[in-house]
Amino acid sequence: QLQLVESGGGLVQAGGSLRLSCAASGGSFSSYPMGWFRQAPGKERQFVAGLTSGGASTYYTDSVKGRFTISRDNAKNFVHLQMNSLKPEDTAVYYCAADRRPYGSVRSSTAAFGSWGQGTQVTVSS
Repeated sequence: QLQLVESGGGLVQAGGSLRLSCAASGGSFSSYPMGWFRQAPGKERQFVAGLTSGGASTYYTDSVKGRFTISRDNAKNFVHLQMNSLKPEDTAVYYCAADRRPYGSVRSSTAAFGSWGQGTQVTVSS
């Protein structure tokens, strides 16, 4: 099972940018679709973005399309989330996750993902 560690969160003003990174170890990272999720206080964890094992296909929730970009570096075992034009409603703890199944399409259900990082806080001030 992959071990995942997120970094890059912080406090930023609305309209600013952050780049989240997730370092993977302990498994065949390049085989697994990866995703970013977020959870705001009092709300359920929700899918933000995902990409296939090779990185060719990406998928975003509607609220971040055109602002966020997910990418991966299979040589270095990293997945990134570039977040631009941040809004206060993007404030949440952001989690990196690996799909339970190798290869295959991007899935958006939390139940589809078997390995999770500890999360990194993103706070966007107005």
